[in-house]
Amino acid sequence: MDLRLLGYVVAIAEAGSISAAARNLNLTQPTLSRQLRELERRVGAELFEREGRGLVPTAAGNALVDRARIVLAQAQAALEDVRLAAEGRSGKLTVTFAGSGINGPLGAVLGRLRRELPQVALRLEESFSDTAMSAGVLDGRYDLAVQRLPVRDPRLVTHEWWHEPMALFVPDGHPVGFGPGPAPLAALGQIPLVLWPREVSPQSHDEILALCAKAGVVPRIGAEGRSVQTVLALVAAGFGGAVLSDSHRALRRVGVIARPLAGTRTTLRLVWRRGDRNPALERLRAVLAEVRPDGEQPPR
Repeated sequence: MDLRLLGYVVAIAEAGSISAAARNLNLTQPTLSRQLRELERRVGAELFEREGRGLVPTAAGNALVDRARIVLAQAQAALEDVRLAAEGRSGKLTVTFAGSGINGPLGAVLGRLRRELPQVALRLEESFSDTAMSAGVLDGRYDLAVQRLPVRDPRLVTHEWWHEPMALFVPDGHPVGFGPGPAPLAALGQIPLVLWPREVSPQSHDEILALCAKAGVVPRIGAEGRSVQTVLALVAAGFGGAVLSDSHRALRRVGVIARPLAGTRTTLRLVWRRGDRNPALERLRAVLAEVRPDGEQPPR
C-alpha cells in the first residue's frame, strides 16, 4: 500500500473533514476525496462516516488509522536510520589495537567517538600480533587496526599516526631513573631487563635487543612478563627495568618510575582496507586525523 495514502487517512482522521485535511496537505478537496474513495475500494470497507458536520473513522477506519500511524512512524525511522548510516553516525565498527596504543591518544579518541556517535556499535579487540591484526583487517574481521609495524600488502592502506619515545621503566629509587633529560641507551646495561617472551611479542622483544646492540650493551634478562601489568609488577618488585612506549606512564604503577630513552621513537600506524567506504570508518579516521603525529592534540 502506498505510504502516501496512509498519510491521507491519518490526515483526514486528525482534521475531522476532507476539506480541512486537503488544506493541510496542500491538495484540492476533489483530489483527496478521489484518493479516499480509491482506498476504500481497495480495502473493501468504508473508512469514515459523517457525524454532525465532520467525519469520524468507522471501525475499519480506526483499525487502519492506528496501523497507519505505526507504519508511517516506522517508515520515518527507517529514513532516519539511512541518513545516520550515510553520515557515518550509525553502524558497526570493529577496531583492533596494540596494547601500547590504548594508553596513548587512542583511548581518548575512542571515548570521544562513543560520546559523539552513541549509535555506532563499537567493538574493540586487543592483540599482541601486528601480523594477525593486518590479516584480520584484510579478511573483514576488523575495520581498522592500530598497530606498530607497517604493512606491505597493496590491498591495505597504512598511515603513520602517532609517534612517541620509548621509555625505561625502573624500580622507584633506582639511579637510572634520575638525571637531566632522556636516559642514554647505555643505561640499558645498568639494570637487568624485564622482557616480553619472544613467542608472545617477537617484534617488541627483538626491538629491545636491537636497542641493546645499538648501545653496545649485552643485555641481562631479569624476568619475562606476558602482559604490561605483569611486566610493571616485576619492575616494581625489583626484577629489573622494562622498555615500553612512553604512554605507559599513564598506568601510574606504584613503585615504578620512567625516563625517556634518548634517540628512540615508536610509531603507531592505522591500517584499513583499501577502498573501504564504510561511512562510520571514515568518520573515525577523521577524528583520528585530528591527533597530530608529534603527539600533540589540537585544541578543541
